[in-house]
Amino acid sequence: MPRIFAYIVHKDGVVDDSATELAFAARKIDPSASPVAILTGWGAGLDAACDTLRSSFTEAWKVASEPLVYPNAELVRKALVKVLPPGSILLVSHDHFGIDLAPGLSIKMNSAFVSDVLDITGVEGPQLNVVRQEFGGQVSAHVRCDISSGAVVTIRPGAFKAPAGASAGGSVVDKSSDVGVLSAKRRYLETLVPEVGDVDITKHNVLVSIGRGIQEEDNVALAQELADELGAAVSCSRPVVDAKWMEKSRQVGSSGKTVKPKVYLACGISGAFQHLAGIKGNPFIVAINKNPKAPIFQVADIGIVDDLLEFLPQLTNRVREMRCVAAK
Repeated sequence: MPRIFAYIVHKDGVVDDSATELAFAARKIDPSASPVAILTGWGAGLDAACDTLRSSFTEAWKVASEPLVYPNAELVRKALVKVLPPGSILLVSHDHFGIDLAPGLSIKMNSAFVSDVLDITGVEGPQLNVVRQEFGGQVSAHVRCDISSGAVVTIRPGAFKAPAGASAGGSVVDKSSDVGVLSAKRRYLETLVPEVGDVDITKHNVLVSIGRGIQEEDNVALAQELADELGAAVSCSRPVVDAKWMEKSRQVGSSGKTVKPKVYLACGISGAFQHLAGIKGNPFIVAINKNPKAPIFQVADIGIVDDLLEFLPQLTNRVREMRCVAAK
């Protein structure tokens, strides 16, 4: 079995929530595996992130280089090619950075590439069996990937929810000297932070999030009524913003806000990876969609197949009744 690695994204010393998911995905490939985390960057934040990963990985490889202070995929590719052993399997989160990093890296490593993996069903000889979605989530494709020369696999955020477990007691290994001088044609300019707006959805523990299934602007009020009863905020997916039914500051996803609620109600949201990439922290996800094959059901803790416009008022009334009983 090839050695398994996971590229871990971090910011200001805080490791991305996908780290434990990648560790769990690695063990679905090989239950006896001791996956290795790889982190790139520069400064105290990198050291803090490496130290955090001791609980999830037996080893964390640190690649420190000043040009890597900002995660430039062009530079990271060059660094990983020098550090990864030939024939390795590398797992990467399927977010905007992973999508930039992974395809070109697989070419440089002369290895297989599989993107947006939802499940790993095992290994048969040199073949890795995975499940991914095609045609906007309408078809689940069972894919066989030849890993005899290694592979780069991107994992959909939220698809693998690792159970709580004991600390791995890992160690940090400094691989910085293996990288050498790094240079790239592209360079970091600045980070543009979206405006907060009238409601900061990143501060709420409960979100009622609406998608295309809300059908028209007048129906947004149905979600707002439920949110008011729950003490929650209303967020949305990109189609709602594109239709100008809600402001950009309410959008969750790779081109919107990243949120970490405790409870996330996905109402009429299909579950495209661009939206799921904005949901962190493994919240309890309740999905309401009239399409039983909607991709959102793959990651939901509770799935409800129903007409959203009929179900939301009933749910709101039930919550209101329960609040009245509790107040007596």
